[in-house]
This record gives sequence, structure tokens and C-alpha cells, in this order.
Amino acid sequence: MTPNDQLRTYALSEIAHMKVHGRTTGRLDPLTLFWTGSGVEWNAKGSELWAEVEADYDHYEPWISVIVNGAAVSRRMVTAGRHWICLFRGMSADTVKNVRIVKDSQAMSGDRGCRLQLVAVRFDGTFEAVTDKPYRLEFVGDSITSGEGAIGAVTEQDWVPMWCSAVDNYAALTAGALDAEYRVLSQSGWGVLTSWDNNPHANLPAYYEQVCGLLKGERNEELGAWEANDFAAWQPDVVVVNLGTNDGGAFNTPAWQDPETGATHKQRLNADGTMNADDVAAFEQAACAFLGVIRRCNPGAHIVWAYGMLGTAMLPAIERAVSAYREQTGDVRVSVVRLPEMTAETVGARNHPGRRAHEQAAAALSEAIRPLLG
Repeated sequence: MTPNDQLRTYALSEIAHMKVHGRTTGRLDPLTLFWTGSGVEWNAKGSELWAEVEADYDHYEPWISVIVNGAAVSRRMVTAGRHWICLFRGMSADTVKNVRIVKDSQAMSGDRGCRLQLVAVRFDGTFEAVTDKPYRLEFVGDSITSGEGAIGAVTEQDWVPMWCSAVDNYAALTAGALDAEYRVLSQSGWGVLTSWDNNPHANLPAYYEQVCGLLKGERNEELGAWEANDFAAWQPDVVVVNLGTNDGGAFNTPAWQDPETGATHKQRLNADGTMNADDVAAFEQAACAFLGVIRRCNPGAHIVWAYGMLGTAMLPAIERAVSAYREQTGDVRVSVVRLPEMTAETVGARNHPGRRAHEQAAAALSEAIRPLLG
């Protein structure tokens, strides 16, 4: 493993100075990383640092990035089992290195066996205090917010977690531009009311108040994924919602049939190709209701609905929903930001926004959010 006999093994609970990123249960031995962008951060003064990770999966393996002093220095698949991975070695022992492990892959609602945990560390130095950033941002979204396609060649079409990045996506870039800590709740293909294929159960609002309730199976229940989230422990200054792309796509996909009841669900198009008014109204009602849930859970936050990277089909409906919510509640701390649309020059893998598109979105979004941050 390593010849360094100065390394000491620490359980995570033994490290006084460590910042945990992302929604968790608060349990550290081990620490389960559920969402995109979740992870840990240390200010490590020493020459060599290792982390013990444990992973499992039935279909989709987890991916992580290692960031040292703000630069992504490595990215890797975490194969099944328990492993020691080196975060850095041979560096100056008397300097402090800011080190982050970031989960690149999203919570896998379609893989009951998918799990990523941090177990322990080995280090030859001391952990120094990690300074809190001045702001907190929360992002709620779909594949765009999961960073799907933000990394990888334009020709890639396979749906594999390799093409998801929590480092190159607009959420991380926006947080970096605003010097903010951030959390992500995202799921590829999901929406406000329905998924891209008309499944009404695949909507983020239904699980917003849980730690990571969209995960299935007894193992995830044991890990605490279904527990109520402790909102009081982490209050964002701004909640960014980037949903609606898949709701719009559902109008152009076949009906979804519930395998248990046989009932079908479909966002309908009129004969002239326009969206059915009743179905659009149902989306608006769902969006308006979700804003109410976000406000109840985050009473002091500004809410920004950001949309447009993969088209603007639902933008009028989103604007109407936000206006309706403001009128019904008198809550003026809610706004809509139109994001730059992906082009042939900014497309990434899987016909999703690439790094350049995420950079453009982050520039527009950070400009809109900056005046809201006191």
C-alpha cells in the first residue's frame, strides 16, 4: 500500500476538522454519500493522505473526483468492495492542502444496490480548521444538474455514470463564482410533475423533504435515505430550481403504463401540435405547490427558478407558476432566470450541455444571484 510508517488511521468521527458536503444523515462511521456533489473537505497539513472508500452496485458504479487546492487532480470509478485510495503523497509536510472528495455520479434511483461510503483516512500530519464560506446554495434539478454529459466526447451516447460530472457542471461553477458552499438534489429524466417518459412517480418534489428518498430498497432505508432531512442544520441563502425540461419532453413521448395498476399517464398534445391546456395547468399547479414546500423548508432563502439550457418549451408555464405563487402568497423572494441555451458549439456527451454550456449558464446564474446575497 505505502511504505510511510508515519501514517495514522482515523475514523471519520475522530477528525475534529472536517466539512461534510451534501445531504446526509449525520452518521460518520461510515459516511454515506448520496447525492451529486456530496463529499468531504479537509485542510490537511502533511505529506501523504489516503481515504478508505466502500462501494457496491448492481448496475451503475459510483465515480469520484479529488480536488486539491481548488484544482481537480484525479477522477476515478470506485469499483465494488472496500479500497484505500491515495489523495496525495510526497507533498511538502509543512504546508496546508485543501482537499475535497466529490461524488460525481448522481443518486441512482434505478439501482437499489448502488452505494458509496467513506470509511476512514490515513494521514501523516494534522487536520486544520476548514473555514466556512459566506453563502450557501441548494440546487434542485434533473440530468443537467447531475452534470450528465458535462464530461466525455460529443459522440458518446451510452447512459453510464462515467459521463456525469459534479465538477464541470453549472452548480459547482456557480457556487465557485459566488464563493458559496452548495448542495445538489438531482435525478436524470425526472421533472416537477412527471418524468421524460410520463411516469408521474418520477418527480423531485415528492422526495424533497427526505435525505434521499428516491432511493429504493431495504439497504437504502437502513442507511437513512428515507429519513426526514434536517433543514434547520443547513439553511441555504438561495435555492435554485432547474426543472421542467423533462416535463416538456413528456408531451412528445408515448404514454407510461403503471406496471402495478395498469393505469396510463400522458402529457398530451393537441391535434395542431400545441400542448394540452389542462396538462400544462397541472404542471403549473405542481410547480406552484413545490415553491410552497421549498419556502416552508427554507424560510429565509431566495428561490430562483433557472431554466432554458435544453430549450424553453416550458418557460411560459414556469413564469405563470411563479407569478401565481407570488400572487397567492405575497412572497416576492421568488424569480425566474432564463439560462443560455446549448448550441452545436457547446453540446457535450449524450446531447446534453457540455462544459462550455455549463460555464455560460453559471455566468448568467451567478450574475442573477449575486445581488440577492446581502
